Amino acid sequence: MSMPDKIAKELRDFLFSSFDTKLVINKGAYLFQEGMEAKEIYIILNGKIQISKITPDGQELTLRLCSKDDIVGELTLFCSDAHYMLNAKVVEDGKVLVLSKEVLEQKLSENGQHAIEFMKWMSLHFRKTQTKFRDLVLNGKKGALYSTLIRMSNSYGVMKENGILINTMLTNQDLANYCGTSREVINRMLSDLKKNDILSIEKGKITIHNLEFLKLEINCEECPVDLCRID
Repeated sequence: MSMPDKIAKELRDFLFSSFDTKLVINKGAYLFQEGMEAKEIYIILNGKIQISKITPDGQELTLRLCSKDDIVGELTLFCSDAHYMLNAKVVEDGKVLVLSKEVLEQKLSENGQHAIEFMKWMSLHFRKTQTKFRDLVLNGKKGALYSTLIRMSNSYGVMKENGILINTMLTNQDLANYCGTSREVINRMLSDLKKNDILSIEKGKITIHNLEFLKLEINCEECPVDLCRID
């Protein structure tokens, strides 16, 4: 069974049969922060976790919004003296399964099939990150916002009569963090999009009325939906 945007069922079952420590996570807390020694990896059972990086000038760049069945902290696997390279902040209360990095490395080394499934999963997320940075570098601030909205629609979009509702709460600061820019810049661009009826915002949720406009503006390459996601 293939689950391209989540861990494969066989791998998930293997991990759940090998580890049983669970941790309650509360909004605002951190599972880990950049620079901390990496001893554990986590599978999200419920709730949401934001993966981000702080740039040298203090700007927060959000890379992923993880939810049920996502793994976080996986980039530290098979690295000696590993330290977390990113921050994992809880943005919605929930619970995670805690995997000892040392034990997981041993178990994957002993089971080639599960190791391959894990590498496939990691490869997908590397490709997602690569396409996100491509959009940030090649299309500027406008492209960063437009591509973020497209990715959000693929991850959380719900079809409505008037467009695609992004069914998750987003502040302008949240969008600024995804785009690596300031809230003021995002405010101006969203205002222009609302004036031109490209999107509307109600109670913190965005509805995209003209997704094709966003794609045309950034010369969208129509990547597979599995890659063009924010989670």
